[in-house]
Amino acid sequence: MKKTILGAVLGATAMLSGTTAMADGHGEITVGYFLEWPMPFQFAKAEGMYDEALGAKVNWVSFDTGTAMSAAMASGDVQLSVSQGIPPFVVATSAGQDLQVVDVAVSYAENDNCVVAAALEIDKDSAGELAGKKVAVPLGTAAHYGFLKQMDHFGIDVGGLTVVDMAPAEGQAALAQGSVDMACGWGGALRRMKESGNILLTGAEKMELGILVFDATTAPTSFVAENSDMVAAFLKVTADANAMWADEAMQSKMLPVIAKDAGMSEEDAASSLSTFEFPDVAGQLSDAWLGGTAQEFMKGVADVFVAAGSIDAAKASYADNVNTGPLEAIK
Repeated sequence: MKKTILGAVLGATAMLSGTTAMADGHGEITVGYFLEWPMPFQFAKAEGMYDEALGAKVNWVSFDTGTAMSAAMASGDVQLSVSQGIPPFVVATSAGQDLQVVDVAVSYAENDNCVVAAALEIDKDSAGELAGKKVAVPLGTAAHYGFLKQMDHFGIDVGGLTVVDMAPAEGQAALAQGSVDMACGWGGALRRMKESGNILLTGAEKMELGILVFDATTAPTSFVAENSDMVAAFLKVTADANAMWADEAMQSKMLPVIAKDAGMSEEDAASSLSTFEFPDVAGQLSDAWLGGTAQEFMKGVADVFVAAGSIDAAKASYADNVNTGPLEAIK
């Protein structure tokens, strides 16, 4: 798995090199995000609110996985990534990439999971029957971490599974075609996976096992240090968009814009959004999130990946990989 994750990162870097707009010192930055991952920030994105607040042109580029976001930030092609999963962030920082979390973008225990092919008729009471099966997993992502934790919970030896590295959309197609027995992913791909099978554990059940599922806005440490005011301005727009979405009276205005920007129908976007939580600034700065829990969770994720042989080693602490300064500035 270590070689596969590294290969995915290097491949993504090569793919992005020379094709993605970069910050060039002339009032432009490039921000990564996910399609089929509807969030309030996309209303602000579509309405040009970020450009206005930052006084700079914001170029947006979409990704399939958080590992590709890490690669793009490593190459300098992307300065900020919105909603990068914590596991790919941990993979990158454990390998020495100097990145920081600057906010909690979204919590979504119900919107990241693994789906077992319906024909197998396997549920949580018969999960042991997955032994020896073929599974599509986007390595180094939140879905990968959740997969490892679920297999550990059910006592399934991951070494006895055939694990294939596939982005969620690819895994969904493979599951539908019967090429794999289980697929893991999130967002629109997960919703379509469920048409071909069933989940083993609900979001609430995963959380009881300590499987937190949340994304963060992340950036290279050097970019945050040199552009703290710009990062704070960016986070302020995001926080304002989240506050707008929290007002039910605004949702009918925002939903069509968000859905279009996410490449989804309004119905599907609304379904996904109903499973999301967007902590406010005060909540993000509390002990429940960036005040300490998130850093401890990162260490736990890293230790799981080390035990699984997915990364070579974990850092002693991930405290330096969280920077609350920009959030504090807008509090």
